Amino acid sequence: MVKKWWHRSVVYQIYPRSFYDSNGDGIGDLQGIIEKLDYLSELGIDVIWLSPVFKSPNDDNGYDISDYEDIMEEFGTLKDMEFLLKEAKKRNIKILMDLVANHTSDEHKWFIESRKSKNNAYRDFYIWRDAVDGKEPNDLGSAFSGSAWEWDKTTEQYYLHLFSKKQPDLNWENPKVREEVWSFMNFWIDKGIGGFRLDVIELIGKVPDRGITGNGPRLHEYIREMNENTFGEKELLTVGECWGATPEIAKMYSNPQRNELSMVFQFEHIGLDQIPGKEKWDLRPLSLMNLKKVFCKWQTCFQNDGWNSLFWNNHDLPRIVSRWGNDGEYRIESAKMLATLLHGLKGTPYIYQGEELGMTNVRFADISQYKDIETLNMYKERLEKGYKQKGIMEAIYAKGRDNARTPMQWNNGKNGGFTTGTPWIGINPNYKLINAENQIKDPDSVYHYYKKLIKLRKENEVIVYGDFELLLPEDNQIFAYTRTLGDSKIVVLCNFYSNEAEYHLPKEYETIEELLISNYKNIVKNRLRPYEAYMYRLP
Repeated sequence: MVKKWWHRSVVYQIYPRSFYDSNGDGIGDLQGIIEKLDYLSELGIDVIWLSPVFKSPNDDNGYDISDYEDIMEEFGTLKDMEFLLKEAKKRNIKILMDLVANHTSDEHKWFIESRKSKNNAYRDFYIWRDAVDGKEPNDLGSAFSGSAWEWDKTTEQYYLHLFSKKQPDLNWENPKVREEVWSFMNFWIDKGIGGFRLDVIELIGKVPDRGITGNGPRLHEYIREMNENTFGEKELLTVGECWGATPEIAKMYSNPQRNELSMVFQFEHIGLDQIPGKEKWDLRPLSLMNLKKVFCKWQTCFQNDGWNSLFWNNHDLPRIVSRWGNDGEYRIESAKMLATLLHGLKGTPYIYQGEELGMTNVRFADISQYKDIETLNMYKERLEKGYKQKGIMEAIYAKGRDNARTPMQWNNGKNGGFTTGTPWIGINPNYKLINAENQIKDPDSVYHYYKKLIKLRKENEVIVYGDFELLLPEDNQIFAYTRTLGDSKIVVLCNFYSNEAEYHLPKEYETIEELLISNYKNIVKNRLRPYEAYMYRLP
């Protein structure tokens, strides 16, 4: 495998609106990120993935872009962005921009022109269709509830929006659209960014008339063309958000020989706690055996023909310590266990802001306190269908996107130190217990544990490139595996639950040459305490 800088890097995702507010307006901003760069540098991360900061009317918190070459006013200015790039570079931190190129805002100048008339020069930048029997062209649905088709009175046609009706889908079959995308990508590359996270990239090859949204027939052609016209000859990190990726599809994206992307986010593990065939809100308990199978598959599918991304959390997902850990009695232990499991694997780890503190889900008392468009649409839709309010709220507490979007908890002062004003969304009330200031002072904190894991990856080639092998495959409580590179071998042991677990490894795995990390003070042979985890080197 050709070694790349991102193989040994750790990425930290920032949701700018909720990270740090520098001017007291209740909304996080670019100057706030600049003020916290030393915190991130001290943690040891190499890359910041910045959720969208482009100009946007904010129907979907910045994932509806109205100008790709300008900055959202509430976040700052283009000069602020240039200063962030400069200051991050001083600390050897690269900035990964979040590119939303499947759709724009309906307030983008292209769409404003497109909807003026059927003959407009920008008409074919978007996907317009006539009504069929007085109704929508077909039954394609929006990810945010309802039809994916919206009637436009001016020209008496429907336009496609796979997300909000204020997020019309671009027509990638039009070469002029692709040229415009290459243009604004190169605009940011020239400013010195470290790469792109490509939002819902698997949708750009859609063929709506055939009901095809993900993995369309021309998808990889478009990505190779993107590679050739923008980042291909540069050492930039590119990661595609691909909900429908299988190992075979992921290899197509990330095999270096194909000249597409560095890696993808695949989400097979993320769907394991929802009822098959149902929506994400329809919950079932996680099966550790299923999680093992999924991780094992993705760890062993790539040899020299692809690369993994490793993550538990992001801006769309609930907090992992509340989801698959224990955010009560064993919050600290389970947060460290989940971190150990993930950061010992092969691939590039992604940390979502606050994950390094063990931040938890939030339980707002009333639906009016929630801001997320997906959550609000689901609440309304399910009430209309006769679901009980209590059940709807429990689903939101478990899976709502606002769980990840409550402000970063910096200290135990007003608003958790996030803002001196009124925060755009409520702070999790547990900020007095869980905050960065407390944890930096405490050497046994979740923060210092993440810091050590990041350091271990940088110092141990076996963690970066070692082969993966699952241990104890039939154990339904322990997740254990080895990583091997030449003569170097490490073992990772994780108790996934709150009851103790006994285990017996083959004799060749019993001798510990060096304990690399552990979330308990001492180790008890052949027994793991609640959520216990450790990593050790074999002789």
